[in-house]
Amino acid sequence: MLKGEVILRFDEVSFEYGPNKPILDAVDFSVRRGSKITLMGQNGAGKTTIFQLIMGALAPDSGAVHTASGLTIATARQVIARDQMDLTVREFFKKCFTKKVYDIDPRIDEVLQVVNLTASKGRIIKSFSGGQQVRLLLASALIQDPDLLLLDEPTNNLDKAGIVHLTQFLVDYGKTCIVISHDANFLNAFTQGVLYLDIFTHRVEQYAGNYFDLLKEISARMERENRKNAQLAKKIQENKEKANFFAHKGGKMRLVAKKMREKAEEAEESKVEVRKEDKTIRPFHIPSQEGLSGEIMHIASFSAMKNHKPVEWKANISLRKGERLLLVGPNGIGKSTLLESLALGTAKGAKIVPNTDIGYYRQDFSTLNFDDTVFDSLGSVAKDQSEENLRSVAAGFLITADLIYAKIGSLSEGQKGLVSFARLVLQKPGLLILDEPTNHINFRHLPVIASALNKYEGAMILVSHVPEFVKQIRIDEILDLEKLL
Repeated sequence: MLKGEVILRFDEVSFEYGPNKPILDAVDFSVRRGSKITLMGQNGAGKTTIFQLIMGALAPDSGAVHTASGLTIATARQVIARDQMDLTVREFFKKCFTKKVYDIDPRIDEVLQVVNLTASKGRIIKSFSGGQQVRLLLASALIQDPDLLLLDEPTNNLDKAGIVHLTQFLVDYGKTCIVISHDANFLNAFTQGVLYLDIFTHRVEQYAGNYFDLLKEISARMERENRKNAQLAKKIQENKEKANFFAHKGGKMRLVAKKMREKAEEAEESKVEVRKEDKTIRPFHIPSQEGLSGEIMHIASFSAMKNHKPVEWKANISLRKGERLLLVGPNGIGKSTLLESLALGTAKGAKIVPNTDIGYYRQDFSTLNFDDTVFDSLGSVAKDQSEENLRSVAAGFLITADLIYAKIGSLSEGQKGLVSFARLVLQKPGLLILDEPTNHINFRHLPVIASALNKYEGAMILVSHVPEFVKQIRIDEILDLEKLL
């Protein structure tokens, strides 16, 4: 293949999940060999669907997806499939190939080195942390050595070192790459162009440059469109006033009035539809459980990983109502495992006040039943189960009438995150345990979420690798697991 040739082209592609859920409407765009492209759009707009169309897992309702002859494609999904969690590392990588690969061990060693992960080939996938699983997903795509690499939210769960390593890899990467991400700073380090999926028009707009260039161009376009419409509105008003004036004169003046009305109608038809911005979730409040006061949780000891083995550490951490604990440390040190044990009440060295209602946000959404409808999922935790209340809270998180009875499993990862926040609002917990709550979430929503967490009056434990998000939340104590090693 020649450098710079078009290797992927969408030609008038339309796709919908049923009559009430259009995703793409006559979409056209092309990708050239060697380019590094960002695919952006609101949660649930259909970005992952575009990847599935590229991979051939879905077929367009109309139009065609053209790929260059012999083009090989591999994707690093957002999460490892549940049915692969009990595989060994070697079995996991073998499943990347349709034919048997005899020299797979050296290839595994090579890609694990690329993603900066040390792991035994006999280790079970579910024993890896969320950040380590992200590295495994990336490695599973790289081991196939594809012509086109598709990455879906590759920075989710990655610690700072992991993001730096991935960014440099993509800067140096010599092949074609399309990345879905809500991390603007990460994207701007390597992006050469943006495909923007508009959730309102279901069209893809193609822009040169990085995400900041996209924002400037969209802002300038909206300003031009608003200015043109304002000028036309002024002209319409003037013609209407003239038409009314001449209409009252009678005789031949009525013909002049008719012309004035026709000019007003022409100007009305010339108005352009101003590009709509992505919707942002409404400001929200997470009520805290009533009747709790004083110390809610005390940690006297906890377990962290050292050289891939759990080690017990002494501690004296007290968390009272209104206090927030930030848990930090590199991928694989045991942050998620500690949070899970606290949430489930299995942490031997921790005591939580009896009858404390715990709101647990898991990074993999495994606290959600994927077979439930959104409505049933919200109702299962709500203190006030009235339909009006459930629908009102859901609407604030952009869960509209067409989604309220959809199954959780059919939602995008970002929409699952918004459902999880809606559940916290309805649950009214006394203790919030949040494991990477920014994963998959549109960056426009993050200031709203940070504000809600900052105003939460109960106790909170937070894990997040996004410093810009954490800076917006008052933190009372930091437990840095890395400093213990």
